[in-house]
Amino acid sequence: MITFYQTLLRLPLWISLFGLFLTVAAQQTHPLYTEDLPQQRFWVDSTYNTFTLEQKLGQLFMVRAFSNQGKKHEQQLLEEVQQYHVGGIIFSNGGPYRQAKLNNRLQKAAKVPLMIGMDAEWGLAMRLDSTYAFPYNMTLGAIKNLKTVEEVGYRIGRHCDRLGVHINFAPVVDINTNPDNPIIGNRSFGSTKENVTQKALALMKGMHQAGILTSAKHFPGHGDTDSDSHKTLPTIRFSRKRLDSVELYPFRALIDQGVSSVMAAHLNVPALEQRPGYPSSISKGIITDLLKKELGFDGLIFTDALEMKGLANFKDPGEADLAAFLAGNDILLISEDVPKAVAKLKEAYYTGAITEERLAYSVKKILYAKYKLDLNNYQPVSLTNLHQDLNSIQDELVYRKAIRQALTVIKNEKAVFPIKDLEVQKIAYVHLGDDDGTPFFSQMRRYADVDRVQADSIGTLLEKLEPYNYVVIGYHKSNANPWKSYSFSPTELDWLNQIAEQKTVLLDIFTRPYAILNIPNTTPIEAIVLSYQNSVIAQELSAQLIFGAFEAQGKLPVELGASFPAGLGYESGTLRRLGYSIPEAVGVDSQRLKKVDSLVEVGLKGVMYPGAQVLIARRGKVIYEKSFGYHTYNKKRRVDQNDIYDLASMTKILGTLPLLMELHSKDQFDLDDPLGKHIPDLKGSNKSSITFKQALSHYGRFKPWIPFYLYTLDSITKKPSPDFYRKAPSADFNIQVASNLYLRSDYRDSIFNRVKDSDLRNSLSYRYSDLPYYLMKRFLEDYYGSTLDQLSSSRFYQPMGATRMGYNPLDRFNKRNIVPSENDNYWRMEQVHGRVHDMGAAMQDNVGGHAGLFGNANDVAKMMQMYLQNGYYGGKRYFSKATMEAFNNCYYCEDQVRRGVGFDKPQLGEEGPTCGCVSMTSFGHSGFTGTYTWADPQADLIYVFLSNRTFPTMENRKLITSDLRTKIQGAIYEALLN
Repeated sequence: MITFYQTLLRLPLWISLFGLFLTVAAQQTHPLYTEDLPQQRFWVDSTYNTFTLEQKLGQLFMVRAFSNQGKKHEQQLLEEVQQYHVGGIIFSNGGPYRQAKLNNRLQKAAKVPLMIGMDAEWGLAMRLDSTYAFPYNMTLGAIKNLKTVEEVGYRIGRHCDRLGVHINFAPVVDINTNPDNPIIGNRSFGSTKENVTQKALALMKGMHQAGILTSAKHFPGHGDTDSDSHKTLPTIRFSRKRLDSVELYPFRALIDQGVSSVMAAHLNVPALEQRPGYPSSISKGIITDLLKKELGFDGLIFTDALEMKGLANFKDPGEADLAAFLAGNDILLISEDVPKAVAKLKEAYYTGAITEERLAYSVKKILYAKYKLDLNNYQPVSLTNLHQDLNSIQDELVYRKAIRQALTVIKNEKAVFPIKDLEVQKIAYVHLGDDDGTPFFSQMRRYADVDRVQADSIGTLLEKLEPYNYVVIGYHKSNANPWKSYSFSPTELDWLNQIAEQKTVLLDIFTRPYAILNIPNTTPIEAIVLSYQNSVIAQELSAQLIFGAFEAQGKLPVELGASFPAGLGYESGTLRRLGYSIPEAVGVDSQRLKKVDSLVEVGLKGVMYPGAQVLIARRGKVIYEKSFGYHTYNKKRRVDQNDIYDLASMTKILGTLPLLMELHSKDQFDLDDPLGKHIPDLKGSNKSSITFKQALSHYGRFKPWIPFYLYTLDSITKKPSPDFYRKAPSADFNIQVASNLYLRSDYRDSIFNRVKDSDLRNSLSYRYSDLPYYLMKRFLEDYYGSTLDQLSSSRFYQPMGATRMGYNPLDRFNKRNIVPSENDNYWRMEQVHGRVHDMGAAMQDNVGGHAGLFGNANDVAKMMQMYLQNGYYGGKRYFSKATMEAFNNCYYCEDQVRRGVGFDKPQLGEEGPTCGCVSMTSFGHSGFTGTYTWADPQADLIYVFLSNRTFPTMENRKLITSDLRTKIQGAIYEALLN
């Protein structure tokens, strides 16, 4: 057989080049041609020539299939494929495995492989269970970055391809200029032709990259109707000039860029069809003259479903199919009655109403499309890993990216968005709507002490809201499909207005933006955020946006009255609070990260601790936050992410150090200053000349620790001596160290003096010591005239939203939310639960410079992120970058002192506090109770491990000797993708 190209080679050069030019030009302009056009043409012609008339006519039909309708339905489909030779199937409701199996059976029965279509406008989930739902078009319409929309299109296309679907009846290019449109709405990209066109082109491009055919619908434009063509025949009453300017605008652009097909709607368009009430889908003037000739479209033309009332009320079964074909449509979608339709078409063929040329034109076009889809080399759909492939990490990455970029701020009076100054905000969340808002509320709780306030009446609600100065109202409506109700009820509007009259209100809309039209302009709402959908991810991301974890970027895709024009969207800078995402979003492999789970389980099975919290954050996003095991070995209470652990010596860098760094940044002391210069009580002591740098680098010759509590025990009984303790509090005995044990009030001074008067070690070498932090506490409290617990809370934890971090947690939390530390049988004679485990800190009313701090992993991460951001977090600068660099520096490395100023640093030799895989710029600290945290600026990584390895006894050193915490750290670095 001589190919087209072989023929070209035998011709004179100029003829060959001209022929090649024509071939390439045809490929570039025709949406159904491939690069091997001669072979494609040969396959099409040869296949067509084998067809009987019935087989030719059958190619024109695409029938509907359900994968959840049982054997009877399947048998009917097999009959339509085998007896009537239908050329395509449009799958509707069902499930992916069932559809794949049914698809394979139908394909096996077909002489020529079937073209499979689906309405998958926001993914296969539009029709199928167990598949991924991507954002609705209205949500995509709010995104400025067209590349993101293209990525969504690509993922949708990949899913279609994986399930054996060849054409997706998308994108919808209807311009939704009518808010009351009952059928388009969220299915449209918006109300302006430019936005709709840009987004439709991007979505189309993505699907084409995935090898999927596309379809621009619903021609000539279904956006400005107030009725549903599934139920009746809507009328488009605009002039031809208006239609050219608006409705046809996106169709022209998509045709120019190679859209595969166009779907004809059932509409009454008097400006285009003079016959009254004559549906556009069967109008030759609209399909042939306008679409094919005037607009120059030569791709496939589909009717909308022929069973729809917009057409079915007009013609009897079979007659509608014939009218549609004669009008110029190529594929007859969901015929009411295939046998009757085939009979009508055959009759028309024999009477000459349908010519062979006309039939060949459409059938060959269909075959060109099948060749482009590689159906000449058809392969059945594989069932292996089907569910995983249709619900992948890549899908969630794209979904998160799209939702994040879509979130839109359309009002922000007095700059109340994002929420700043958490130390002065008392925030309430009020739920409106009929769908769940729990993910939104739970995510807000990660940032601040947000309380959910609810009541049965507005009077009671306002009374309950009295203590709050900031109210976040979430309006949550069903996310099941784009047609769900979105309007506020009269009662909700009344409540909204009354709350806004009394409080600062941020309203977050989790449904289509048209809900805003119900709200009177007089309602004094300060801020409005549009989240578009009520999915879990949309709720979580919106909460992050509200608290400034990332910037607002979305633009309003539709006009909402004069106050909110299309394109409105206030951009906001980030407050650089922690965000929450998935590992792959920040270059971490979630599969490799599963090794962390395994290692933590090793610790549980090895009785290294009864339970633990582990958190990993990278590039400012928490990507792993899990709780393991139980509070104690009796396994009565599971560890929760909100549970609080005794952080032990992590207090040094999370409690004392930030306060010191703040003062250093304000030039209130220098690291080379001697301690005696700022702590007058040290003058004349052997500690006076030691510098802050030496003391905090554990290079000041301090002894490791002093067992203060031993000096208060009876020398004979070894129990707390009556000279120092009472069982009930009084003015002279008010330091509570246990449930019924109170230390002498003046013992604080004894502790300080004992540290002050303690001997120094003989040699100047590295030795870890708690003692300098007793002195740092005195320095800070004297400087501010306030206690260390109050200072750290007011200056750091409250403004940062570290709501579960602080000293003396029993004053603020239920005991059941605090993890016990030890069963003390040597001093306190009770379970240490909610009071600091460290004895020296306990004897300072549970507030030590070296220990006493409690918190959960999330709040530890906030502090560590603040360090990674060089003293900046949540819109506030706590200290300078120069201070961070000064403290995170190993000044005595040459003397084998690995420590920074307060911070622990990576080992200088083989053994040390890390996995050995971190950068030398990294820093962190560990705690005696089984805690550990580390941050690496180079990897932009935070790791937090909290456990109570000291329960039931601190003699359990299995966690320490196993190096499990650093092995977990190593596993994290192994999971990094770069």
